[in-house]
Amino acid sequence: MGARGLWMVLCLLLLAHCSLQQNSSKKRNGKKDSAINATIEALQKRVDDIAQELNVLKEQQALQTVCLKGTKIHGKCFLANPVKKSFHAASDDCIAKGGTLSTPLTGDENDQLYSYVRQSIGPDEHIWLGINDMITDGQWVDQSGSNVRFKNWETEITHQPDGGRSQNCAILSTTANGRWFDENCRAEKASVCEFNIV
Repeated sequence: MGARGLWMVLCLLLLAHCSLQQNSSKKRNGKKDSAINATIEALQKRVDDIAQELNVLKEQQALQTVCLKGTKIHGKCFLANPVKKSFHAASDDCIAKGGTLSTPLTGDENDQLYSYVRQSIGPDEHIWLGINDMITDGQWVDQSGSNVRFKNWETEITHQPDGGRSQNCAILSTTANGRWFDENCRAEKASVCEFNIV
């Protein structure tokens, strides 16, 4: 609808409000009061609907901007951040942007994320994944608390995860072809935020 339509609705609401105030000094019958109140309520609902539509448009525009700066993989946009931070700081940063730390759900998604990290951050980097076993050692969950179904642990050389209680966060390693390792959550790594495209 745009700013012009919103402005017109707000003017109509103000006009209805002024009309109500002018008539309040005069005696009105109950039918006029209820009709005016119903009109004001209808206008207020329309203003609320317009505000909600505007917020949806802002979210869609923000996602398009993310996709242009990052990459799109399987209905998600990924945006790399090469600045190294702890797991919690990286997670908070993604949440503040409206996303979460990347969490591949399939082997193909993991492979594409691995390729994106190599191209955008570098071939010798590790990124935080949005999974951890902080609550129960060995029970890896995503940031919503759901059990992780897809896993890509490095098992040929180091038999990951192997850090026990001292390594409760996961990283994707570009030096190990996208395999996962457990890591101390206070370590500083790069990250990739993911944003779901609706």
